[in-house]
Amino acid sequence: MPSIAAVQPVHVATWIEASTRELAAPSVKQRLAAIRHLFDWLVTGQVVPVNPAGSVRGPRHVVTSGQTSVLDPAEARALLDSIDVSTHTGLRDRALIGLMVYSFARIGAALGMTVEDVYTQNRRLWVRLREKGGKRHAMPCHHNLEEYLTAYLEGAGLRGDPKGPLFRTIGRGTNKLTRTVLPQANAYAMIGRRAAAAGIETKLGNHSFRATGITAYLKNGGTLEKAAAMANHASTRTTQLYDRRREELTLDQVERIGI
Repeated sequence: MPSIAAVQPVHVATWIEASTRELAAPSVKQRLAAIRHLFDWLVTGQVVPVNPAGSVRGPRHVVTSGQTSVLDPAEARALLDSIDVSTHTGLRDRALIGLMVYSFARIGAALGMTVEDVYTQNRRLWVRLREKGGKRHAMPCHHNLEEYLTAYLEGAGLRGDPKGPLFRTIGRGTNKLTRTVLPQANAYAMIGRRAAAAGIETKLGNHSFRATGITAYLKNGGTLEKAAAMANHASTRTTQLYDRRREELTLDQVERIGI
């Protein structure tokens, strides 16, 4: 190909078809999206007249249920109650897990919070999250989350550092919080340790608590539309991926096989 300006839809389509032989459908669709964005930028800059990837369709891929593991509400309660909060580490870990469960926060948004992102409004504690695409999203705290965050802020003495990160690493040999943001990998490892200590065998990830909170909310009569707003989802179709009530119904039916 002599120039990027010579790329035609047939070239993009051929490349996508070849990619489907090596990669899963979601990966191919992600590649196609990246190419579309590139050519959109080139069209805007008047490097090429049209986007050759605009008319190309990726492989069909339909997802009706998410793959993230979720906890039963009783398991989630047991996990939170099992954390020893006599240390800064315990206060931090309970507050972080509680934030993801009760506000449906993504781990990236949770770890991106500063101390001043926990604030009082109308006599209630609120949290301010920065979600995907830089969107700001505010949520009032569940009474349990309010208790966890208040205990963490006061117990760790963080209120005097409003611009500092909310969730921080622990200094080696000091057992005190540093001013370094807790990395996602550390949060993932922490969740594994806490789950094992609580006797939970389910393989958990950082996203498991978001799915756990959404499922528990819907089981208790919450609506899909409100859940989508609370989770800051653009569409209820995304929220449905976190709804695992159907899995429980399936299990109930399987147990009817009386052999």
